[in-house]
Amino acid sequence: MNALHRDLTRLVPRIEAEDRAKVDADPRRLRFHLMPPTGWMNDPNGLCWYRGSYHVFYQYGPFDPNGGVKFWGHWSSPDLLHWTQQPVAMCPDQTWDIHGVYSGSALAEDDALYLYYTGNVKYAGDYDYINTGRGHNLALAISRDGVQVDTKQLLMENKDYPDDLTCHVRDPKVWKQDGMYYMVLGARTKCDRGEILVYESADRLHWKHINTITTPEVFGYMWECPDLFCVDGQYIVAMSPQGVTREGNKYQNVYSCGYFPLYGDFRGEYTLGEYIEWDTGFDYYAPQTFEAPDGRRIAIGWMGMPDADYTNPTAAENGWQHGMSVPRELHWTGTCLTANPVRELDALHRSRRTLSFDGVAQCELAAGADIRIHNRGESLHLMLGDAAAVEYGHGLLTLTLTETSGSGRTQRVAEVDHLSELRILADTSSLELFVGGGEQVMTTRYYPSGPVSLRIGGQGEAELYDMDAMELAYMAE
Repeated sequence: MNALHRDLTRLVPRIEAEDRAKVDADPRRLRFHLMPPTGWMNDPNGLCWYRGSYHVFYQYGPFDPNGGVKFWGHWSSPDLLHWTQQPVAMCPDQTWDIHGVYSGSALAEDDALYLYYTGNVKYAGDYDYINTGRGHNLALAISRDGVQVDTKQLLMENKDYPDDLTCHVRDPKVWKQDGMYYMVLGARTKCDRGEILVYESADRLHWKHINTITTPEVFGYMWECPDLFCVDGQYIVAMSPQGVTREGNKYQNVYSCGYFPLYGDFRGEYTLGEYIEWDTGFDYYAPQTFEAPDGRRIAIGWMGMPDADYTNPTAAENGWQHGMSVPRELHWTGTCLTANPVRELDALHRSRRTLSFDGVAQCELAAGADIRIHNRGESLHLMLGDAAAVEYGHGLLTLTLTETSGSGRTQRVAEVDHLSELRILADTSSLELFVGGGEQVMTTRYYPSGPVSLRIGGQGEAELYDMDAMELAYMAE
């Protein structure tokens, strides 16, 4: 522990305690999503199961709801329902991470939790910060108990990466397979091509570049937050590509996030299938997956979008911004991944109502609701108060937010051949739409002005569950 680390770890709890009353009083605080105690939250990091608990680390800016220097915040839970805020896991306190402890992953071993991350350094001067002026350093922190970091060390610097890359090499995802350790890193080449670097190690410390994964044609200039995993026998390469141009109803956000099925060997010869977006809503980026103790592959994404032209009013008004998606269980259908809320969330159901509609039906919603619609018509129309409209017809599912509720968000469209099932998780300031058994998802923040009523037009039935809040135990409490 150096002096900077000591002082930062003392300062963060003071800031959180000072902001507690203002943050808690905000009625738009989410009920069943993880949030920052105060300030800013972005990418999920280090998702894992370790010593009897789930761990969600995340990019955390405790001093500034609009970003600022990044720490690793930390939530832990025995069951994905009851969460405890842990002390900040890592601070920007070393020469190789002084301007931010950037994104990374966790390797859970018997002896310790190994946290791999990118240490960000931004040098002062006349630099473009793409080819010059930035250090993206591979670093490792080790924790024996999963809470307190015991050591941090630098493993690689920009000079250690392939020569054709810019300074943008980051976001390590590490796992063990076939007796070896593997890592993928997102990268941007000097020719503005996004790619993923594959590394191998026998000891977790010394890494050898063994392969590069990319597309034949340029698909974005930078591939952030890479992931590589196997689910139901299918290998998946996931990333958040920057610089992909919108094509009709594809790639509607400033940055995309999605995946390729990978055929062959990621360590050698491979081919990539069709790129599929994880989520076609406004607010989903940088997802990371991990394996639960029962073998399920679970994904959590940042319920936000970098460099978007829309905002969240909670930042200016109450000093906090962003949250995480609900944990989503993944399965491979043979053509795509399905993503659905983990079954643990059903334990938050407080009551069940049924609503049959042949024409128009209406009911009031609780502050948190799980809405499961069985559609029997060729079209469907839903209104959530005066804040959001969901419409289906002619092969399109359209999510529209009003000017007052969207804070700059307007409309997103998903192409859906036939809509028979639609599930909506409605929280105080977020919506997650799971379409057709989770083959498509649309996630957005939204800000209704008061209690929300549901109005449905079409033919079918709906099951409505009021949702209790998750238990979030903050350190300041």
